[in-house]
Amino acid sequence: MGGLSIWHWLIVLAVVLLLFGTGKVSNLMGEFGKGIKSFKQNIAEDENKPKDASMADTGALNAPQPDAQNNKTTVNQG
Repeated sequence: MGGLSIWHWLIVLAVVLLLFGTGKVSNLMGEFGKGIKSFKQNIAEDENKPKDASMADTGALNAPQPDAQNNKTTVNQG
């Protein structure tokens, strides 16, 4: 009673094809497929990467270590 039957979906599909045309729908589905393929390839590449190498490839910057000899602090007595 509350669900949509196959006839409802066919009518919706017909309206979409009339509004957008078959060319736009096929292009949209092609781009969608390319996006999924690219996503799967990136996931596979991440799984194959060793854990240590992935940390080095992130380009994270390390903060410089403080120099023990030049560790003078100034106090503003202003």
